[in-house]
Amino acid sequence: MIQRLAVIGVGLIGGSFALALRRAKAVGSVVGSGRSAATLQEARRLGIIDEIAEGPAEAAAGADFIMIATPVGQIEAILRAVRPQLAGGAVVTDGGSTKSDLVRAARDALRDRIGQFVPGHPIAGAEKSGAGAALAGLYDGRRVVLTPLPENDPAAVARVELAWRTCGAVVARMTPQEHDRVLAAVSHLPHVLAYALVEQIVTDPRAEVLWAHAAGGFRDFTRIASSHPEMWRDICIANREALLQEIDRYAGQLRQLRDLIDAGDAAGLEHQFQRSREARDAWLQRLASGA
Repeated sequence: MIQRLAVIGVGLIGGSFALALRRAKAVGSVVGSGRSAATLQEARRLGIIDEIAEGPAEAAAGADFIMIATPVGQIEAILRAVRPQLAGGAVVTDGGSTKSDLVRAARDALRDRIGQFVPGHPIAGAEKSGAGAALAGLYDGRRVVLTPLPENDPAAVARVELAWRTCGAVVARMTPQEHDRVLAAVSHLPHVLAYALVEQIVTDPRAEVLWAHAAGGFRDFTRIASSHPEMWRDICIANREALLQEIDRYAGQLRQLRDLIDAGDAAGLEHQFQRSREARDAWLQRLASGA
């Protein structure tokens, strides 16, 4: 399906994309580029890539499919670099977690080649990063959102969708704006909350005692605070309008809980906790059934 795949940013997302396509025998050769020579060497040693390029432009030269899997703040510069090297039939996609800002940047960077860029976002990942974290099965059964552009040739969109399905993913389509509003609520906000809770412990004068007594609940809630700081910095800034709305809504929920606790309203607390538990359990059931 893909003769020569260029992966720009060979970490968890880009590396797993390449491995999944290799597992399906859907790719010929894979060339990688990135900022860390050590990461690229590890990616080649692990069989994720076949070649190391000096930079995005060299990686894109001769590639018929380009996957950009870097923090969103880097993507515009990468698109500018690869534009002169784009073959006429090549398709470019990305794994960025925000889309509205990226589409605006892509239009500036690619100009008349914007139709070759099909924005995407795999809603999958882990708290670890780097080539060593890549997994061939990372996308199995996971959702990937594409946000096609009016300029896209339907064949280009279909090609990107087929690549993700070949990786084992379930593909959905949204507008960039809808994507950013949805992900602000269910992805970006949880990461901010996890970082905030860890920061609260770090800055507490009792931090040593608190760390000593933190157990499973704290570990599970804050797991994603081990995620890539640069990536999440970029996401928060890029999607700040939608994210700020979700932070304000969450603050309202906390105020309601605080009022219930302050009033000693045991029935009100139990009602809210029960409703939340039932909603989460129903969601887990849907996940388990593949719905």
